[in-house]
Amino acid sequence: MVSAYLAGPDVFLPDAASHARRKIVICERYGIRGLPPLNEDIAALAEMHESAAGLAIFRKDVEMMEAADIIIANLTPFRGASADAGTLVEIGWFMGRGKPIFGYSNTAVSFTDRSRAQVAALPDPMAGLAVEGFGLPDNLMVPGAVLSGGLAMLLPENGVTLAFDALDVFERCVAAAAAHLGVAALPAGG
Repeated sequence: MVSAYLAGPDVFLPDAASHARRKIVICERYGIRGLPPLNEDIAALAEMHESAAGLAIFRKDVEMMEAADIIIANLTPFRGASADAGTLVEIGWFMGRGKPIFGYSNTAVSFTDRSRAQVAALPDPMAGLAVEGFGLPDNLMVPGAVLSGGLAMLLPENGVTLAFDALDVFERCVAAAAAHLGVAALPAGG
């Protein structure tokens, strides 16, 4: 069975564990084993010094990435105009190892529009910064990395932005990844 590292800032959701379980069930329907990078499996995380805890999470996530065949990345903008910085490192890791990358975003707002709004909010010394206008859903390196996996980054249908935790585009991405890789979906009810 193909295993997918389920990257993204979903770990910061208040219901991260139940959200991850929903993603795992969706993956299973398409014959993919989902590996969400949750932190509940690290013993004594709460007792660790803050920096030690962060490095323990990093090491555990790298182990999970090593075990995964592909990455399915939530590239919905997070804490800025672009995708989550940690998720971007993870897709770079997969790209560097030649492993397939699949990605999606729940926003229909272009990267150019998001960036212009962010630059407009900066103090005057930062005014006048160039904003890339390539018509892509994120910085050109992000959809380029996803496209290196063989498929374009998936976005909401009909140009309507979805809630951050919506799973519609995620499911389309899982289905597209399974089809692209020739993974057989499980029979209904199985």
